[in-house]
Amino acid sequence: MNQSKNRKSKIENRKFNLQSPRFAANLQIEELIDAARAASQNAYAPYSHYPVGAAVLTRGGKIFTGCNIENAAYPSGVCAERVAIFKAVSEGARALSAIAVVTPNGASPCGACRQVFSEFAADDARIILALPRGKRRREFSMQEFLPARFGARHLK
Repeated sequence: MNQSKNRKSKIENRKFNLQSPRFAANLQIEELIDAARAASQNAYAPYSHYPVGAAVLTRGGKIFTGCNIENAAYPSGVCAERVAIFKAVSEGARALSAIAVVTPNGASPCGACRQVFSEFAADDARIILALPRGKRRREFSMQEFLPARFGARHLK
């Protein structure tokens, strides 16, 4: 357990130079998926038994992770995606370039999580859905994932 926390801490504190032409996009995505997998190990899911991990990558290259946290009063639980996004925002991040979500069956985030991610993501932001093990995954752009999304521009 302690080894998992140390690895998670190293992953979260790693900065990526997104401006470098040598930066490998696939390596970046693998690191993000690894961070989401590590986060899923901390999920508190005693009711659904459905652990979820998420990791967001800021435009500045920092990774923030989250896991789902359930509650006996079901509506009081929080999805992993929103935990990761809220952690990033609470630390000052306002521009997210990618999110990786790991679920037992590769399921897609709920509508609330899509909307929250879209608040801080451009149309070209990447959404990666992965399994706890293996290389199989699905990838989308924000535009594909939530077309015709509601945003701040609609409130003017």
